[in-house]
Amino acid sequence: MNYGLFIAMLGAAIAVGAAGVGSAKGVGMASEAAAGVITEEPEKFGKLLVLQLLPGTQGLYGLIIGVMVLLNIGILGGDAPSGIQEGLTYFAACLPMAIGGFFSAVSQGRVCVTGVHIVAKRPDESSKAIVSASLVELYALLAFIVSFLMVINIGA
Repeated sequence: MNYGLFIAMLGAAIAVGAAGVGSAKGVGMASEAAAGVITEEPEKFGKLLVLQLLPGTQGLYGLIIGVMVLLNIGILGGDAPSGIQEGLTYFAACLPMAIGGFFSAVSQGRVCVTGVHIVAKRPDESSKAIVSASLVELYALLAFIVSFLMVINIGA
């Protein structure tokens, strides 16, 4: 058994899984809040949709990192890791996206819930709610960029 391959695959799974779970939680929280508003005022659906979608981006970032790893380790292309050390390097490269993706998605979900409350009371202020939620996105992007740079430079 190639333990390096296993460890690298575990890293990819954690990046995809943790970022996906965080996104699901964040989108779920925002959607629950939006559902109450939409039942009373369906015309606000368009403004609330952006707030519902924003926490989902972390799951996409995690998926990209996971696919990049699979492309590099012989699952979807490339060569299998040469040993445990290389597998651990892939695993470590996945951690920023896994951890940053999970926590930023949940935090962004919370900000989106407050944004839903803003839109419910003052629909004209929806852009402020979206900007506030987008500020959290920066930290997901930083985690993604670090994982991305690490993955593309393994074995380089």
